[in-house]
This record gives sequence, C-alpha cells and structure tokens, in this order.
Amino acid sequence: MVKKIFYFVTKLFLIYTAFVIFLLLFFRFIHPPVTAFMQSESNSLTGLFDLNDINYKPVPIKKISKFAPLAAIASEDQMFFEHFGFDFEQIEKAMKENKHRKRIRGASTISMQVAKNLFLFNSKIFIRKGFEAYYTLLLELLWSKERILETYLNIAEMGENIYGIEAASKIYFKKPSSKLTAEQSAAIIACLPNPKKRDPRRATNYLTNRKLHIIEQMNLIGGVSILNNHINY
Repeated sequence: MVKKIFYFVTKLFLIYTAFVIFLLLFFRFIHPPVTAFMQSESNSLTGLFDLNDINYKPVPIKKISKFAPLAAIASEDQMFFEHFGFDFEQIEKAMKENKHRKRIRGASTISMQVAKNLFLFNSKIFIRKGFEAYYTLLLELLWSKERILETYLNIAEMGENIYGIEAASKIYFKKPSSKLTAEQSAAIIACLPNPKKRDPRRATNYLTNRKLHIIEQMNLIGGVSILNNHINY
C-alpha cells in the first residue's frame, strides 16, 4: 500500500513538473498574459477576475531604460548575476535579524519573486516557501538571467492594479519606460514591497530617503556597466 502511494505521488510530481517545464519554456519566449499573483489580487478586490481591471503592458528589456533593471538589482538583489536563485548569505542574515525584530525582513531574490508572482497566489502559508523554491530552481535552470530580470520588470506589482515598469512609467511619469531617468527608476522601485501604499510622485521622507539610497547603491555596484555582460542591449 505504501509503495503504491509513493509510486502515485512520484508519478503525479513528475507529470506536474513536466507541465511546469512546458510552461516555463513557453514563457521563456512569450510574455505571460497574466500571472497567478495578478489573478489573486484582482479577485481579492472584486471577487472576479477581468484583464480589463489591470494595467499591464509587458515590453522587451531592450525597450526599458537601463536605469530600471539597475535600480531593481541595486534595491532588491545585488548578487542577482552571481547566485543561482538563492542568496544564502542574505537568507541567513534575515533569519538572524528576524529573531529580534517585530517587522520581518525578507530575503527573496529577483528570481524568487518572479517564481512567486508567476505561479503562486498571495498567501502566507508555510508550504508556499517550498513551492517558491521549487519554481525558482526550475526558472534558473531553464531561463537566462536576462529573461528572469525582464520578466520581473514586467510582472512586478508597482501600484494598485499596476503591473510592470511600462505601465508604472506611463501612469506615474507619462512616458514609456525607455525614457525613464535614474531618479524616476529609483522612485518607482523605492515603492516596493508596498506599492499600493506608496506613490513615486509623492515625495514623503521615507520614499525620498529610500530613493536616494537606491541611487547611491546603483552607483556603488558599478552603474549600468554591470548589465553589459549579461543583457543583450
């Protein structure tokens, strides 16, 4: 009986993995029309999902200002080009700090955030971290760093029903993302991870300081030159 259950679970896992691999290979070349996170957020607000409810316009990374991916890396994941989906140093540091803090510090890499946004609904259950690691590993195996970064910039939540740098740029600064300056890119990224509560056009003390910190980090990690070896502009 135990062997039959084990065989069934293993077979189910392999079938599901094959399905996920198929999806990832497809999305390696085609922008996803919607993500699980978009769907869950829209449903939580309206009870129904409608693509018309969201502002989402994916664009190739070549049509995004270099300052946007640089700001994302400087703020969210400075070891992005070095790790294989998991920054264990930051994870360990976060675990130590969270023992003594009321406000939990996250250590999700850009790859982990893409995996979460693509496949997982917005919930806090513990098992979700396991699925997030599973999807992250497959992402790193099947996608290039350029594609992961491109997808992150296109699907990340950047405001109420606003997804991706292109939609955010047009709504907040009335211009395509290809025209974003370093300061504007940093201002948008500074709103993460709570974009619904923050607006890059409103210069609160917190956002101003965070934006300046991101700009400082953008310079410290080498500026846009760090992208040249990894992104085919």
